[in-house]
Amino acid sequence: MSNPEKPAENEAKQDMVAAEGVQRTPAPVIYLKAVPLRDLSDLESIKNEIRSGTILIIKVSPLANKSIDDVKKAVNELCEFVKTVNGDIARLGEERIVVTPSGVRIWREKVISSEEQLPTAA
Repeated sequence: MSNPEKPAENEAKQDMVAAEGVQRTPAPVIYLKAVPLRDLSDLESIKNEIRSGTILIIKVSPLANKSIDDVKKAVNELCEFVKTVNGDIARLGEERIVVTPSGVRIWREKVISSEEQLPTAA
């Protein structure tokens, strides 16, 4: 996987910071990539992308059009995989999932049931 050049905008910001005399360590670059899941054999390249630190948005509908059972197998395999690399996985609507590498967490809104009491400031 090749890394593209940094955008000129980022270089300009870094030059401004350097001109002000503030030394900052540049943040590591994390890529976000959209990929289709067409076959179970695609899982190995998906895992490699996650291992390399890429966040993936995976469209599962190409595989779902062939086999719902294969989608279930793939999602279960990815769930187990992200546990081993300390990543995260979540559903994005009906057709997509997001898978993150180690150190990246997916924010989830806590759903409060009608039986739970809402916290009060008093």
